[in-house]
Amino acid sequence: MLVTGRPGIGKTTAVMRAAEELRRAGMRVGGFVSREERKEGVRTGFVIVDLETSEEAYLARVGDGTPRIGKYVVLVSELERVGVAAIKRALRTAQVIVIDEIGPMELLSHSFKQAVLEALNSPKPVVATIHVRAREDPFGRSVLSRKDIALLEVNASNRDRIPREIVRLVLTYAGASGGG
Repeated sequence: MLVTGRPGIGKTTAVMRAAEELRRAGMRVGGFVSREERKEGVRTGFVIVDLETSEEAYLARVGDGTPRIGKYVVLVSELERVGVAAIKRALRTAQVIVIDEIGPMELLSHSFKQAVLEALNSPKPVVATIHVRAREDPFGRSVLSRKDIALLEVNASNRDRIPREIVRLVLTYAGASGGG
């Protein structure tokens, strides 16, 4: 399942709620989510959180350096240390793999792209958020053009229903594939 929508619409929230519900249903959920870091109401960066270990690392933060996306310096090594490791661990130990998000910052890492492909090619259900402009990147286009994905677009009118739809799709898929 790929979850898309404009920035700030609630993609990560929907995925987190779905992950919580899947855990309540007895499924082991791995991978990572991203969250904004704010200081005095101003976004200063993005932190990634491993869903199994709760380890955190900066994906990007305001500052000097390269590579850059807008005002943010992307910390590719930290993405690989925590985010890629979380995907690889989920491939080994989880029943559901969460990847938040497939976007411009994350796509600066070759290791991240490889881990995403490993997850998508595995028999396990994957719930990933994908940046609304992912089609602008060749890797993003290749993910979106896969025949084995369901694309869910979050908007203001459906964002409260999307977590239930994700859970329904994952449980249906897990049942059809023998539980991953």
